[in-house]
Amino acid sequence: MGTTTRPRVLTTPVVRAVLVRPGLWFTAVRQIGRLAPSRWWAKPPFLPIPSAEYLEFRLVTQYGGGHGEPLRRPEADDVVAYLQWCRDFDRGTGRGRR
Repeated sequence: MGTTTRPRVLTTPVVRAVLVRPGLWFTAVRQIGRLAPSRWWAKPPFLPIPSAEYLEFRLVTQYGGGHGEPLRRPEADDVVAYLQWCRDFDRGTGRGRR
């Protein structure tokens, strides 16, 4: 892997796909918190963004590539399916219940 730039994952179609599904908003915010590095507020860019290495790993395992090949951006349907799976998993395990 070893990419020095952060893969761009929050594309307009991804954001739009989540915004039109209010049932996934809480799950999306919870996943951002879960994936954020510890003490993210103490390091630039001072945002809860997963590390570039983690994002690259997830994109390569989902779509292939890496090793010098350009990484694909996540597709909106894949992000929605992932968030639905996270929500359903949390409901099934008793975590994340309100």
